[in-house]
Amino acid sequence: MLAPTPASPESAGMSKQALDRLEDHLKRNYVDAGRFPGTQLLVYRRGKIVHSTVQGFADLERKAPVKDDTIFRIYSMTKPITSVAFMMLVEEGRVAIDEPVHKYIPEWKNLGVFQAGTHPAFLTKAPSRPMLIVDLLRHTSGLTYGFQQRSNVDAAYRENKIGEVIKSGTLETMIADLAKIPLEFSPGEAWNYSVSTDVIGYLIGLISGMPFEQFLKERIFDPLGMNDTDFFVPADKAHRFAACYSADPQGGMTFHAGVRKGGLTLQDDPATSSFLAPPSLISGGGGLCSTAADYLTFCRALLNGGELGGVRLLGPKTLALMTANHLPGSMDLPGLSRSLFSEATYNGIGFGLGFSVTMNPAQTLIAGSAGEYAWGGAATTSFFIDPAEELITIFMTQVLPSSAYPLRRELRSMVYAAITDSNL
Repeated sequence: MLAPTPASPESAGMSKQALDRLEDHLKRNYVDAGRFPGTQLLVYRRGKIVHSTVQGFADLERKAPVKDDTIFRIYSMTKPITSVAFMMLVEEGRVAIDEPVHKYIPEWKNLGVFQAGTHPAFLTKAPSRPMLIVDLLRHTSGLTYGFQQRSNVDAAYRENKIGEVIKSGTLETMIADLAKIPLEFSPGEAWNYSVSTDVIGYLIGLISGMPFEQFLKERIFDPLGMNDTDFFVPADKAHRFAACYSADPQGGMTFHAGVRKGGLTLQDDPATSSFLAPPSLISGGGGLCSTAADYLTFCRALLNGGELGGVRLLGPKTLALMTANHLPGSMDLPGLSRSLFSEATYNGIGFGLGFSVTMNPAQTLIAGSAGEYAWGGAATTSFFIDPAEELITIFMTQVLPSSAYPLRRELRSMVYAAITDSNL
């Protein structure tokens, strides 16, 4: 796919001075302060790349700098790609999002809702309604993540190593294990960040009749020329693979802003990483590695109504459906969420089919637009797309967890501050 031409910010109604101020903010407060090893930032507006910068190191131990083609673990930025892939099957009439999940996973038909107990001796009750596929796409399924560490159900996930950063088992064994663990709540009653999108990946393989990873390659990555996006990093590209760090001295996911400032612990060495070989579990929720350039290609297709360079992923009406708020009662995430962790937790932000969706910018207390959609990954990668302003922002680094610093809020504020010619 032909890359867009770099251009001056002013040619797309943005301020170079303001974008330089953002870059200086990243350098002073994150790279020089030792909070991030290095960063990459891409800002795209009105068909042009108006800001493309790298700074710091992709690998501190080997003093390898971040480059334009550095490969990052994008973790949950995999979720929008998986969700788009599933909606391609919906457009082909092969599945509908209001169907019960047990139509495709019969062993889940009698999943109960947690009442009391610990694994494996749970007391459950029947859900108020069956889990629907839309519940998987919008995280209202009653599934969870073990790292939430909020409930006995979370503990069962950890015991079975379901949804771990380092994957084990297969999609099939994950589905079988989940059949033995109750739901956190009746589907549709709450929002909880979860392995739901991994289940969507499993369904893509089941419904398409080809391995999930093959579907993504044949239907999305190869047609769009996303040649550096995969579930592992091949040997000939390993030298471009970044190291991953943790802000937690134990290398875990428990650190939050205000607890500890600065300092990084190596969490995943790119020379010995599990990402250097094809995984046994192909995680549609968090398994992909990619580059900023590849992810920009995917985002450009979305911003362009589902099509790029003659390659159509989705129709514009399907994309509009995905980027509308689907939370029950038109609620926002804080109003419906049970998660202790999410990639977006602000007032005024809802959730669509694979993306967070800004409903009311005034309630978020951050400059932005209604209809902006976004998500991020556990290692602090993130993106947002603003159709009203024809704007895409992609940020890459490798620091777990994404809740360590308020970087995403700062990015939004400073990128929007750079707009000098608004479309609104």
